[in-house]
Amino acid sequence: MSTEHSAPVVSNFIRSTIDADLASGKHASIVTRFPPEPNGYLHVGHAKSICLNFGLAEDYAGKCHLRMDDTNPEKESDEYVQAIKEGVEWLGFKWDGHVRFASDYFDALYDYALELIASGKAFVDDLSAEEMRAYRGSLTEPGRESPYRTRSVEENLDLFTRMKAGEFADGSKTLRLKIDMSSGNVNLRDPVIYRIRRAHHHRTGDKWCIYPMYDYTHCISDALEGITHSLCTLEFEDHRPLYDWVLDNISIACHPRQYEFSRLELMYALTSKRKLNQLVVDGVVSGWDDPRMPTIAGMRRRGMSPEGIRLFAQRIGVSRSENVVDMSILEGAVRDTLEGESPRVMAVVNPLKVTLTNFDAALAGSRSAPFHPKHPELGERDVPLSREIWIERDDFAAVPPPKWQRLIEGGEVRLRYSYVVKCDEVVTDASGEITELRCSIDYDTLGKNPEGRKVKGVIHWVSAEHALEAEVRWYDRLFTEARPDAVRGEDGEYVDFRHFLSENSLKTITAYVEPAVKDAAPETRYHFERVGYFVTDRIDHVAGGKPVFNRTVGLKDTWAK
Repeated sequence: MSTEHSAPVVSNFIRSTIDADLASGKHASIVTRFPPEPNGYLHVGHAKSICLNFGLAEDYAGKCHLRMDDTNPEKESDEYVQAIKEGVEWLGFKWDGHVRFASDYFDALYDYALELIASGKAFVDDLSAEEMRAYRGSLTEPGRESPYRTRSVEENLDLFTRMKAGEFADGSKTLRLKIDMSSGNVNLRDPVIYRIRRAHHHRTGDKWCIYPMYDYTHCISDALEGITHSLCTLEFEDHRPLYDWVLDNISIACHPRQYEFSRLELMYALTSKRKLNQLVVDGVVSGWDDPRMPTIAGMRRRGMSPEGIRLFAQRIGVSRSENVVDMSILEGAVRDTLEGESPRVMAVVNPLKVTLTNFDAALAGSRSAPFHPKHPELGERDVPLSREIWIERDDFAAVPPPKWQRLIEGGEVRLRYSYVVKCDEVVTDASGEITELRCSIDYDTLGKNPEGRKVKGVIHWVSAEHALEAEVRWYDRLFTEARPDAVRGEDGEYVDFRHFLSENSLKTITAYVEPAVKDAAPETRYHFERVGYFVTDRIDHVAGGKPVFNRTVGLKDTWAK
């Protein structure tokens, strides 16, 4: 995965396997796939998988398919399909050919089911879901065979054909494989491969009232597409024998191999579409693309760059060991990529009024400043000065702490890109709150040091006359607990993850920003000097006539303290 900010590609067990397969001639080239279910928006865990599957295809000059696993029509929609496609493309990847769907193979999957029935390896079962659970056994006890397991081939073919024709009620019958009810692997205890479900499908409409199960569909889809390396997360390791069994027992030429890697668990976030959907449905967040959500759409709206997310995926690596990653790793990767590509401007987010008492428009000159000190190609902008300016309230101390280098009464600081000023008077209100500083300009310090004294402090500011009033959405972590869905109460039960929602995950404040950002397009990223990285909102980048900026990350990790 080659980007300007890429970390060195580190070998892993999957790369070693591919290297060996190519060297031995087992495969002339590789074909991977990314197979999400379109029942929600992709999250950061999917981003890791996208970077792995598409990145391997890029690095080995192979192909990667995008295939929607759309076998559960009640929860799937075209909205999710479009969001998935947009997420993959935004991350910088391109799938081979057209977008594929499991539903493309419904006819073939049905024919293979008939083949399995004809060979005596599948049967139609009348057990209810509750009865089936009782027959299945446990991890320590073998299961029992269904009383319908001995149906003849002819009867099974007749019943399955009638299932497809819609003669039976939903849930009244299933098609199961005949494998081994005494297997130590519960997935091999005659698993269901078809169920009756009258649900409108987003692509096939009402053509089908029976739908194949994931384990059956996935392996055959891989084989039909000629996938060479089927990569999935470790929870599917126990499903691999079923993957292989199905392909070994149908007349299909290709037999891909499944490899498992550890799924990503990002601290202070959730990587479960079901739980993320709960946040959306409950109105905790504004939608799947809320900037607090760890979805690709949310991270994009937050201002994170695709390069930052790809760098994050490289840094966390691929292995079979537990992959619990602190949020700071993601934020650090994003910060590292934004540093060199974001224009720098000044913005004041906690304003304190300063009046320059000796301001003279005829004497006070504005100054041109670069958008980035190391990237002249980003250009420059004019930094105007006026009689009244805004500075950060935190840049003044009535009682300064040790080694304070910012503004105090009677002290001097340099205004970034401008003059040295001295605080001559502090104005307070009846409650003692500081409302204004009155300062004087040393006109002999524009672009040069003052004579006979040292001024160490430099603070940012904006001209009150010229600055834009902006709405800043100050986003932070959505949860106060590192692993919000893994906390158990005194009774041993899991505590509802919503118990750990942070009250400070979003604050909306008014800030003042340099006029240089006036015509910023949606998704324009900026480095607000000494404050952090921000982006113009991609949906409503102007609200009430004000530009809207989302806080992406701060200039350093403050959570480590």
